[in-house]
Parts: sequence; structure tokens; C-alpha cells
Amino acid sequence: MEKTKLIATVCENKNEVKQIEEFIKSGIDVIRLNMSYSSQDVCRRLIKIINETNERLGTNTAIMIDLEGPCIRTDTFTGGKAYLNTGDKIRIYMNETKGNMTGFSVNYPNLVNDLKYHTKIKLSKGNVILQVTEKGLDYVVCAVLKGGEVTDNSKIYLPETRPSRKFLTEQDYQDILFANEMGVDFIGVSGVSSAEDVLEINDLLIELKNEHIGLLAKIENKRAVEDIDNIINIADGIILDRGDLGIEMPIEIVPNIQKKTIHKCYEQGCLIIVTAEFNSFLTKKSVPNRAEVSDLSTLVSEAIDAIMLTSETTVGAHPIDTVRIVSKIIRESEDSIDYGYFFRKSLNEKQKNITSTVSSSVVLGANELDCKAILVATTYGRTARRISQLKPPCPIVAAASSNEVVKSLQLHFGVLPVNAKGDTLDELTENVKKEIETTLKLNPGDKIIITGGYPFKKVKYTNFMQIDEI
Repeated sequence: MEKTKLIATVCENKNEVKQIEEFIKSGIDVIRLNMSYSSQDVCRRLIKIINETNERLGTNTAIMIDLEGPCIRTDTFTGGKAYLNTGDKIRIYMNETKGNMTGFSVNYPNLVNDLKYHTKIKLSKGNVILQVTEKGLDYVVCAVLKGGEVTDNSKIYLPETRPSRKFLTEQDYQDILFANEMGVDFIGVSGVSSAEDVLEINDLLIELKNEHIGLLAKIENKRAVEDIDNIINIADGIILDRGDLGIEMPIEIVPNIQKKTIHKCYEQGCLIIVTAEFNSFLTKKSVPNRAEVSDLSTLVSEAIDAIMLTSETTVGAHPIDTVRIVSKIIRESEDSIDYGYFFRKSLNEKQKNITSTVSSSVVLGANELDCKAILVATTYGRTARRISQLKPPCPIVAAASSNEVVKSLQLHFGVLPVNAKGDTLDELTENVKKEIETTLKLNPGDKIIITGGYPFKKVKYTNFMQIDEI
């Protein structure tokens, strides 16, 4: 199994049933549904397919809903697109109108008040750049600094402006209610500017009495980078969106932001997920170039928790092949992880409690004895998460009786969550050992470490470890 988890985005298409099944068979850990481009009706159908496929295959692939966030977009254009010429002047209208090469409207009427003179506006993934030269009551005039094609509902980037619109939009509110209703496992929180934005979503989940959904804050802009320490303290995980960051901020500083964010997440025990950058898969090519492979390999060697595929598996020409190729690259690259370095680094951040101390001893024992697996009998998943932070070189088999706990562990580095049956610790571990002997291809004489709480189901912390031979 790959220790680095993989998230694949799916959307409505004629091959969706086959695609989802192939994704799950290929070992995708989480399937992402993007509410920026999908309706609730479409997502309801896709979730039904995922759940039915999981049940048929006996798998536990989790589901993530990605909110659109307080996104500012263009309205529509005549013919679906327009070409803006470098050096021209265009108008951006606050009242809806059909766009063309001389102007277009936006879905956020207060933009005229938020923008200042000479500030820049980016469209089409940063390929089109405008600069404000004049303001009216319900429009702004911009110079086209860099021309190009703009299409319907294009996302607008404001690297020099903080919009005054409220964070939680009506659409996001309804989509959170939908996620709660459908029992999804993770929510990707888009457009985050501060920890308060994540808290707003968290408070809503508390009102809904939902303790299961994990909040993954997307870092996409300068404001989020500036408040990253507080966001990490609030969120269950961080999604570093390098594509949007490279549009919002100077592209040359993104690698440094990436490195710092990864290490801040290690220090705080927060999940770290990074978006993939495989532009080759967006064409008819089904093979990445050397730079893309090297980039992914470098990420994997830093022992991040997960890689997220977005357009590669939605508009890409070969989504299933993409997943298989990326999985191979991850598998090969994991050989370069310096597990000892990450173990020592995590020990410096060790929490002062029994579970943390036992977890450290488990990983130390697994390293010294070359154990082939760590079996964690867990009720809430806390011990499995702590052991994951210590980055052992062997798989962490998290045995839990709750399907919600199993799915909540799908994004944690090195964790293989399994549904476990058994009224006693011995019964549970024997059942799981039989399963993993085949799954992990264990041989007679191989050592595994078993850890958990004893008496089983009567203590809420981990207090023992034992070493077994197959």
C-alpha cells in the first residue's frame, strides 16, 4: 500500500459509474466533489454511486465536498467567451449584462467599492491581467495589461484587494447542510482568509451536532498565508492550493510557502494535503513530463499526508490512467522518505500524555525490530493519528468498529483503516491479523506490534503494546 494518500476529483460524465469503480479499485482514498461545478442533485447521485461501490467492493473510500467559497466570477459572454486585447480599455459592470470584448459584468455588485485605483485584477488562471484606471457608481474601467481569452463564469483573482463580502455565502450554507445530510467525511473550505472563516464553518457543524466531518482549509491567497498559524490550529487539515497561490502571489515565492506550511503542519499535528501539478494530463498525453514527476517525488519524500488531483481527473483526457501513473510514482518515491528524520522531529513536539508516550515507544520498537505492521485497536482514531505523525516505515492498521472513524482516517499518512469486529481485544486483533496477512502479504516470522487501550473499550487512552510474530 502507498502511505501517501490520494484524492481524486470526479464530476458528472457518461462514464462516471465505471470511473468511480476504477478509482476505488486503484486505491483512491478520498473522492472529491467540487461544488463550484456540480449541483446538489448531481452530487447526490455521485455519492450514491460511491457508497454502493464501497459496499460492493468491501472498501471504505471517503467522500469530500469542496465548497465554492466567496468566489467572485464573471457573468456570461456572448458566444460563451471574449478575447480582451492588450492595451484596450474595458468596463466591468456591477449590473448583469452580456459580456464581450469591451466589457463584462460580475456576480458581486460591491466590487466597485472594494477596488482601488491602479489595483490589478487577474482572470483565466492569471493569463489575463487588468488594472483599474477609473471608477463610476456601478462600473470600473480597466486597462488590459495582458490580453487573452475569458470565458463564462471565469474566476476573478484580486491579489491586491480584500473583498468586503461575507465569508459564508448562501450557496455554501446550503451545501454544508447538504454535506451533513449526505454523511460526507470531509469539507474543503475554499476562499479562506483567516482562522475566523474556518471557525464560522465549525460553529455551523456544532449547531448541526456533526462531530464527524473534518474541515480542510484551502490556502489559496496571501491573507491565508499570513494567518497560517491560526488556521492550522483550527482546521483538521490544510490543502495547499499551489495553482491559485501562484496566481494570487509571485510564483517564485510559492515553493518557500509550500515548505514552511508543510513543516508548520508537522509541528502542530495537522493534516497536510498538496494539489498536484500535472498539466500534461490535461492534454491528450497520458504520460507526465520529467519535471512533473520530480515535483511529485519531492512532495512524497517530505512525507505529506495526501496529494489531491483536481482537473487531472475531471477535464483530463485519461483520468483512470492518471490515477494509476500517479500511484506508481508515489510508491517508488516513498523509498526516499527519511523516516528516522521525521520520527526524531516529531518526538521534539511530543505531547505529555500516556497515549503519546506509548505511541512513540510503538514506533521506536517497530523501527528497531523491522516490524511489518502496527496494529492499532482504536475507538476514536486518536492513537492512529498520533502514530501517523511519527511516520513509521511500516503500515499502521487502524482497527475500528465505527465506519465513521474508519473513513475519518483515510487521509492520514501510512494509515490503513479497517472495520473490525470483536468483543474482546484478543478477538478483534485475531480477526484483523487474518485480514492483513493477505492484504500486506505477511510471511511466517514477520513481526507486528499491537497497541491499544486495556481493558478493551473501558479506557479512553492507549496504555499497552505487545509484539507478535506471524
